[in-house]
Amino acid sequence: MAQYSVLPKAPITEALIDIRVKLADDYTVNKLNSIYDAIASQYPERKERMRWEGKFDFKKGEPPKLTAEDKIDGYLYISSDKKQVVQARLDGFTFSRLKPYETWENFREEAYRLWLLYLDIASPQMVTRAALRYINNFAIPLPIRDFSEYLTAPPTVPEGLPQGVSSFLTRIVIHAPSIGATAIITQALEQIVNPDFVPIILDIDVFKQKPEGMESEDAWETIEKLRHFKNEIFFKSITEKLKESFL
Repeated sequence: MAQYSVLPKAPITEALIDIRVKLADDYTVNKLNSIYDAIASQYPERKERMRWEGKFDFKKGEPPKLTAEDKIDGYLYISSDKKQVVQARLDGFTFSRLKPYETWENFREEAYRLWLLYLDIASPQMVTRAALRYINNFAIPLPIRDFSEYLTAPPTVPEGLPQGVSSFLTRIVIHAPSIGATAIITQALEQIVNPDFVPIILDIDVFKQKPEGMESEDAWETIEKLRHFKNEIFFKSITEKLKESFL
């Protein structure tokens, strides 16, 4: 397995670990909120997470009638410094870290600690999906002659057309059969705010779905594999010139 260098000035703006689960049919959302007692000192801000549900009722001779309502399907707990967020939901658990990102070990350790609390409170019947998502923001100095100086898969304009690019969005989905994982790779040129730099987003979402279910520890072993897959995508998506700006 390839080893990649640690970037002291990593361009990560947000990192997430997400685990989807199946809970018992009679499990109620208010039980999830008991996690707050264990984390309130570090995650004092609490918010309800709402889900919109709608359905059409059909009656003979009458037009369809839509009924809709908002339901609480979980809770968000935000750290004192606003850098970390925990989600405890009826369909799973998410831990996210905003910049500055520190190390994978710190990120994973805190996510795993919080997951064990969720596991104890929710007692999921199975884990159905494990995912890792990293959103990177590259502030590339202007002027740019060619995006290929920074990206290995840059946007291309057909020959013979004006070559100035003011916006782009690319999205590809690839599969890694060796680990049974999928990756969604998105590159986008964001709106320019600072006239000296172009903000380019590289969003890497890697996941493994297993509808028949997996055990908790299997999910975390999968997350470790997804991390290596994510790293491979990141380092093969940027050039050496761009990589050096993060050292």
